[in-house]
Amino acid sequence: MAERFSFSIAATDGKARTGKISMLRGEIRTPAFMPVGTAATVKAMKPETVRATGADIILGNTYHLMLRPGAERVARLGGLHKFMNWDRPILTDSGGYQVMSLSELTKLSENGVEFQSHLDGSRHMLTPERSMEIQRLLGSDIVMAFDECTKNGATREEAQASMERSMRWAKRSRDGFDSGEEHASRAALFGIQQGSLDKEMRAASAEALIEIGFDGYAIGGLAVGEGQEAMFEVLDYAPDQLPADKPRYLMGVGKPDDLVGAVARGVDMFDCVLPSRSGRNGQAFTAQGALNIRNAKFAEDLAPLDESCECSVCKNHSRAYLHHLIRAKEILGAMLMTEHNIAYYQSLMAGMRAAIAEGRFANFAEDFSRNYLGGSEAD
Repeated sequence: MAERFSFSIAATDGKARTGKISMLRGEIRTPAFMPVGTAATVKAMKPETVRATGADIILGNTYHLMLRPGAERVARLGGLHKFMNWDRPILTDSGGYQVMSLSELTKLSENGVEFQSHLDGSRHMLTPERSMEIQRLLGSDIVMAFDECTKNGATREEAQASMERSMRWAKRSRDGFDSGEEHASRAALFGIQQGSLDKEMRAASAEALIEIGFDGYAIGGLAVGEGQEAMFEVLDYAPDQLPADKPRYLMGVGKPDDLVGAVARGVDMFDCVLPSRSGRNGQAFTAQGALNIRNAKFAEDLAPLDESCECSVCKNHSRAYLHHLIRAKEILGAMLMTEHNIAYYQSLMAGMRAAIAEGRFANFAEDFSRNYLGGSEAD
């Protein structure tokens, strides 16, 4: 019988870890990158193509799905997995971040957040209990606790109040999740550490979450404009404040060099819209750095995006063709660029997993920095 949720670490190298999460819908190899399927789709990709790149799990957005097509409708149609034809694990975020970043006229209270839809102006209330209910209706495998993402630049008092509110909401999320007995028996719940850039605040948050008890722990409130240096300073201590025997998930991160730096600091899971969004806009990630395929110098370049890449895009299409598609705003351009970027991210994760297992992660990170950061275009 497959397990509801378990996490095992196969090898460590410094702080870097490799292992796997086992769930009813399959195993997730860690470190893992989760492509973002905002509205029940990884934009410009078919589910089977996402899987073929090596993705073990994808992410869905509670906020977007609750507004359209609606969580109750998805439930009536058999749940998110059936709806989008993805039979492996799905992690859903809680909706808290999108409520704050996308909505107009939000009203924050101890109960939750009242907000106006960015789609049609309709008013909604999102509470920890409602967030758990929506994620249950979607049939999520990994449910995220409802939290308030502390804004970058918040004062210490604001950050403290925000973190403490998130911890109270974490307890309500735990209770709400546990009340969905059938779903709770096959899904997992992750808590989210907050505390801005403050070590003591982060420690207090971690302590509160551990007392409540979660299957995994996310590091929230980073990649919100503080810059990589400040983010890495937090990651120098934040993962160590969380249980070593549970997965650690850095939310909303990030660029390839962010991922390598975070894995070196003990992070196991990531998600980010960057590979898909950048692909649609003509940016490709390669082992030699990021390149802008719109540039005129690629108009007659017959080389693949990345000589070292094994993806079907690099095997079958030239930079010249991709340059043409993106400049002509052809839909196929967005599809092929996104597929390559997601494949590159999965290849990067696979490379890190192998390097950790073989005890050569420091060399891997050094080679990556020399090739990727040394090769990135200024534009």
